[in-house]
Amino acid sequence: MRLRYRGAAPKTWLDTYDVKINSLERKESLFDEKESELRERAAEKGRRKVPTMIRRSMQSEFSKLPYNPYDIKALLHPVDFVVFDGLERKEDIRQIVFLSKATENAQLNRMRDSVREIVERRDYDWKVARVSVDGKIEMKDS
Repeated sequence: MRLRYRGAAPKTWLDTYDVKINSLERKESLFDEKESELRERAAEKGRRKVPTMIRRSMQSEFSKLPYNPYDIKALLHPVDFVVFDGLERKEDIRQIVFLSKATENAQLNRMRDSVREIVERRDYDWKVARVSVDGKIEMKDS
């Protein structure tokens, strides 16, 4: 004997759950389609704001210099900023400039003088540090 029921089966909690899951999956699919566009628009908006933000964060004397704000990287100690002139335009870097505001701090001035002397003597080295996923550091000479 077979059981039969005439009419629509009554909805259960599982039917309601399936409807909600399907709705959520459709919304996720729509979001995935728009996500890359939204990210690109947000990134472009951020890129437009960077020069202003960098200039605001720098001392007013530095913000008037003729360097592309994207080429300026903050070190903060002992040198305030380093400019890699030409970096943003993906050209050969024309020059590297150290920028620091004058200070009365004798110890900081001595450190800056020692940096200047090392650069003038060309007494520096280039090393590459490779950091693995497990945190091991391997130093390589160039």
